[in-house]
Amino acid sequence: MKEVKNKARILFVEDDPNLSMILQDYLEMTGYAVDHAKDGDLGLQLFNKEAYDLAILDVMMPKKDGFTLAKEIRQKREEIPIIFLTAKNLKEDRIQGFQYGCDDYITKPFSTEELSLRIKAILRRCSATKSLNPNVEEVFKIGKFEFDSNNLILKSDEEDKKLTRKEAGLLKLLCINKNALLPREEALEKIWGENDYFIGRSMDVFITKLRKYLSSEPNIKITNVHGIGFKLEVPEETPKASK
Repeated sequence: MKEVKNKARILFVEDDPNLSMILQDYLEMTGYAVDHAKDGDLGLQLFNKEAYDLAILDVMMPKKDGFTLAKEIRQKREEIPIIFLTAKNLKEDRIQGFQYGCDDYITKPFSTEELSLRIKAILRRCSATKSLNPNVEEVFKIGKFEFDSNNLILKSDEEDKKLTRKEAGLLKLLCINKNALLPREEALEKIWGENDYFIGRSMDVFITKLRKYLSSEPNIKITNVHGIGFKLEVPEETPKASK
């Protein structure tokens, strides 16, 4: 593996030797540091040794498929962005990819320029998410919960829940718009960087996860608003009467 400074480091896992050589050479010429693995097992070994900024995973691979590898990567580092490469263009496969938390899904064949543009967009979104609304408070009170958006932690007396980057970004937007409408389009653009059917379905999965995390507080709700957005409903605290 090459020693590279000040470059985004990419884990690239693909079993097709010709495609791997072409894409690795192109991405390195574009300015990225790329480590390649030819199957999912080797990909996980590389991931455990290095700190990567992004992972590009083929879905159909020997020994360990891309979805399984992504799940294992997420268990170790939830915030890393993931792009899936696949020869399939079925709606169910794309939805499954987003349910595994991927940031993008590219169907073969594709151009190297398209992949490069998508990588740039994802890395830019990651940077933007980290600095989302920097002038707004970073710790939010949600009923019995305390949400530390900087450290991606949802705290309560029972447990401290570590959130993924997207979960934290979405919950932060809901908190900023507490008891008001958060339009779907705004959430998709700010967290995912674009708005289409498949990414919208992915966001619905994340909303379901956030509801589960907040479910032990019965007065807190994340409601759908006529299919146009979401609302984090938090009862306003009644000021105590002075004696």
